Amino acid sequence: MTRRKLALSALLLISTLCCYSQSTANKWSEQRIWDWYNKQPWLCGFNYIPAYAINYTAMWDKTTFDPVAIDKELALAEKSGMNTLRAVLQYAVYEDDPQYFLNTLDVFMKLCEKRHIKFIPALFDDCSFGITPDPKVGKQPEPLKGWYAWAWSPSPGHSMVTDTTTYPKLEKYVKAVMSRFKDDKRVLMWDIYNEPTNGGLGGTTLPLLKKVIAWGREINPSQPLTIGAFDQNPRLNDIIVEHSDVITFHEYGNREILLRTIEHYKKYNRPLINTEWMNRPFKSTIPDVLDVFYDNKIGCTLWGLVNGKTQTDLPWGHRPGDPEQKVWQHDLYYGDFRPYDANEITLLTKIISQSKTKEYTKQHLHVN
Repeated sequence: MTRRKLALSALLLISTLCCYSQSTANKWSEQRIWDWYNKQPWLCGFNYIPAYAINYTAMWDKTTFDPVAIDKELALAEKSGMNTLRAVLQYAVYEDDPQYFLNTLDVFMKLCEKRHIKFIPALFDDCSFGITPDPKVGKQPEPLKGWYAWAWSPSPGHSMVTDTTTYPKLEKYVKAVMSRFKDDKRVLMWDIYNEPTNGGLGGTTLPLLKKVIAWGREINPSQPLTIGAFDQNPRLNDIIVEHSDVITFHEYGNREILLRTIEHYKKYNRPLINTEWMNRPFKSTIPDVLDVFYDNKIGCTLWGLVNGKTQTDLPWGHRPGDPEQKVWQHDLYYGDFRPYDANEITLLTKIISQSKTKEYTKQHLHVN
């Protein structure tokens, strides 16, 4: 690295620390976040990537974005009553054509609104299940049979995460997206960063995470901000809890594990929303745990909707030649829209319907 780049990196790190120290200024008070949460229906939805997309680059890219296919899949979700979806945005698509990307987000949100579904955008994502840690726009690879999410594309990509000289570009992206939709009622909340430090990055993600938090607070949207807690990293989780308006978490464990996780996060006295769950081999299933979310009035977004090119029916880490797993890990429907398990859909629809009754909705959610 040149002397000039080193100097610039040092200045950016100093700026990060200064901004980060001020980034709690616009954090929502307990009263404000509970007032917001109490106005919401029971939030029950899914993490969404279209069946045609092998990664989130393909979902958003101008060569493959398909609103017709998306609308058909969201219509399927609407039938069950699911009212929330979460999806990762892709910086590379924005960088390629900022105006196209913002307009495409608007098109997508119109589809969500048509199907009575609120959108949770995730601005960044460190996860990487394949061999390419940096995204590229344009036509994406085809699936490699037997490899779970093999062409997954992080956002903005590991090289940019670890290179602080790229942060001004990322700042423009965050502020452009959030400013455009900061008062948009189609956005439920902003998920600042999906699983920061995952994908082998470790602590190298933290400088960017702190920057993104500061940028988000600077925009000060009318929707709450959050970062999902997903592992047992105390350093990361301290940042997450300190800077999240609503506490969100990922939990793919069974009923007992889920209940322990809920008890852990209840101590922060803020609303709880689970933003990733459902792993059938782990007994994180609709029959096993959905009632836990319902009874505790905790929002939940399972993974995922229609099985497709990501091959998320396979278990994490599955590779070609590994033993076949007979039970799907994720997803509710086959590609032809047949339910993987009709009983799951029946129960899901029944519980969502129950959540709309006066007896359920009139209960105050905040317990001092």
